[in-house]
Amino acid sequence: MSVEYSLLFVLAGVAVIVAVHWIAERTGLPAAALLTLIGILYAVLPGPNIGLDPHLVLTLVLPPLLYKAALDSSLIDIRRNLRTVISLSVVLVLITALLIGVGFQYFVAGATLAAGVALGAAVAPPDPVAALAIGKKVGLPRKLITLVQGEGLLNDATALTLLSVAVSAAVGETFSFPNAVGEFVISASGGVVAGMLVAYAVRAARPLQHDPLVANAVSLATPFVAYLLAESVHVSGVLAVVVAGLIVGHDAPRIASGASRLQVSAVWRLIDFMLEGLVFLLIGQQLPLVIKGLSAYETSTIVIALAISIGTVLLLRPLFLVLTQSLPRSMHARLGGEPEAQAATDKRERRLDGKEITALSWAGTRGVITLAAIFTIPLSTDEGHPFPDRDLLLFCAFAVVLVTLVGQGVTFAPLVRWLGLKANPADMIRLRNEARSASAQAALDRLDEIQHQRHDHVEDPAIETMRKQLESQLERYRRRLDLLDQADSNEVPVSPQYEAALRVRRSVIDAQREELLRWRDAGQLSDEELRILERELDHEERLLPDRPRHG
Repeated sequence: MSVEYSLLFVLAGVAVIVAVHWIAERTGLPAAALLTLIGILYAVLPGPNIGLDPHLVLTLVLPPLLYKAALDSSLIDIRRNLRTVISLSVVLVLITALLIGVGFQYFVAGATLAAGVALGAAVAPPDPVAALAIGKKVGLPRKLITLVQGEGLLNDATALTLLSVAVSAAVGETFSFPNAVGEFVISASGGVVAGMLVAYAVRAARPLQHDPLVANAVSLATPFVAYLLAESVHVSGVLAVVVAGLIVGHDAPRIASGASRLQVSAVWRLIDFMLEGLVFLLIGQQLPLVIKGLSAYETSTIVIALAISIGTVLLLRPLFLVLTQSLPRSMHARLGGEPEAQAATDKRERRLDGKEITALSWAGTRGVITLAAIFTIPLSTDEGHPFPDRDLLLFCAFAVVLVTLVGQGVTFAPLVRWLGLKANPADMIRLRNEARSASAQAALDRLDEIQHQRHDHVEDPAIETMRKQLESQLERYRRRLDLLDQADSNEVPVSPQYEAALRVRRSVIDAQREELLRWRDAGQLSDEELRILERELDHEERLLPDRPRHG
């Protein structure tokens, strides 16, 4: 394939991603499911397909996706819900893999326990991209968003480590349960240490990150450094990336300038958008490859294998959630540490109710990590024989991805709406305005301190100007809080005066921008100066709340 043809192929993919995003925004359908179906449609048409290179995905695609997800997560919220997150990302993954392994050993003709566990490890970890995109759009409560994010960040390390152990047993290496447990503990703990080392190195580079370009370079390199460092010492690179992302994201308000944060955030949003789109297109294109080797199996064998794989994935998750949420708190205390500390945790981490369990059960969509993992299974064993049932394992993994990504992805939003699970927008806005009020008051207090210190009298007018601006902001925030307190429902009250002021401010910014363009077109203003002035207006416009633009 020539360079020009490859470039056209990539540009066509970008065009499809943009078009699907536009359709998804207007129809409410999940972009991930639409892109996967388009990938399948393209795969059955004549023409070249792009094969999935698992090592390329695990090294170049997965680290930035996981790192972006970790940056967007809350380390504090994950700590607060750590018990549930760990149970989903470690215990549920292990149980899923073992059940599928046992099912294959006893019900699929010729299958081995090791091969079944390898498949189970690959299909066990959900890829929460589709569920999170839909959940955030429909206003899923923050607790459930945190659980889906936390599970998606940590379960990949569990699955990939278990897959490595299962494959080693299947290809002929001696299996030892104590050795497997030790390997898992070393891999996980080593990944945590590697991630912390990279995160602290980023923190130490704080003086360099006030320059937005340098901050971008450091941020883009961080997930790959964490992954390669961990993999070089044979521990979990996935967990290293996640840990580094969580710590760096938690420290970002302290270690980066405002300009750096704005630019880094924009760059990562673009990378995330493009990589996710290409990944889901790539998933669909693997269909011809995974069905190519099925002719060697009887239909009954394929049906049984599919039933075990899909049935375990769909049914075990809700059952596990119901059972774990039904455990008595005394057992949680015995498992979780000191009773006093556990009592404080219980106040923060309440049980999930039936509606929340239902939504969380249906948020287990699988994605690229499942296919990348299953494609790492070698073609042959140490003795040179074909890896047992490799083609069947590939097909079962693809079927699980397709059923969950399309089936659960398309129905997740209607299910959440039917359950009535929605974060209270009034509470969220109230919290933000309370925080704004507190920050404005802290700024006024700091101005009082500065005014009482020795300073040049020339600063007095500037201080008074800032004081008036802050007092105006504080008054505006308090008026919003009063309006929220007076509202009778959970809906956000709309102030006609505020909306009118927003329209006027946008119109004024548009007028300023048009005048600057006239100056540029008349030769009175250079393009370089225009960009500087436009950037000022862009930042001012970015502070305004998002509203539909008409005309």
